[in-house]
Amino acid sequence: MLLVPLVAGAVAGQPNGEQALKVLLFAMAVVGLFCLRTPLEAELGISALRPEGDAERRLIRLTICLYAALTASALVVLFIWAHAYGLVLLGAAAAIVFVLQVSLRRVDRETRLSSQLVGAIALSSTAAGAYYLASGRLRATAGILWFINWLFAADQIHFVQLRIRSVHAMSAEERIHKGKSFLIHQAVSLVVLGLIWRADWTPGLVLAGFVPLFARTWAWFLEPPSPFQVRRLGLSELMYAIVFGGCFIIAYNFTLLHSPI
Repeated sequence: MLLVPLVAGAVAGQPNGEQALKVLLFAMAVVGLFCLRTPLEAELGISALRPEGDAERRLIRLTICLYAALTASALVVLFIWAHAYGLVLLGAAAAIVFVLQVSLRRVDRETRLSSQLVGAIALSSTAAGAYYLASGRLRATAGILWFINWLFAADQIHFVQLRIRSVHAMSAEERIHKGKSFLIHQAVSLVVLGLIWRADWTPGLVLAGFVPLFARTWAWFLEPPSPFQVRRLGLSELMYAIVFGGCFIIAYNFTLLHSPI
């Protein structure tokens, strides 16, 4: 959810040598921020993981300083050398989303799915940032790439949560009953993707990356009961994400279907 949108956005921007270096610096900043989140939440006391003893507190603070320095160094270079001031807008949007996600997480367990879907907005923003640095322009295409990558991430999050909630659902009828909201989610996503394709805002091959998601949904509804394997589910969702990223690479590098907005 972090790196696939970043790679997709970078490829869509078709960077040259100098712009590719900007994308690498952006990736460094993004990974630094991502790694910074867990120790920072632990230090602020808003995480389930809490430091025990002075040694762990010192380790957490050292980790925060290291990741913060890595992130700050990359961003300083991007602002001073590349004049990438558009990242301020994207960063502000991601920060607002992060605060909203934390607020939702602290309400109760019923908002867990909502908080994860909101958090995916921040993670998928890397598509817009990478496209901006690769192409040199912050335009509507960046927003479209951000939105498409969020739709993909949202589908994966919703499906995983459905699988967890439906561990004891043995029949197709039980699964469909528990998955009504997910089916509505996928139907709306399908309509939205169709509108995006009809508007010629992205190559059709990009949308083909969603096909395995819809196929795996109905395959799960109809398959016979089997033990829930978390590792297998994680690996399969990872493979779907890689296929989706591959569709982006092929669509924006080996076809002429894309016309910039």
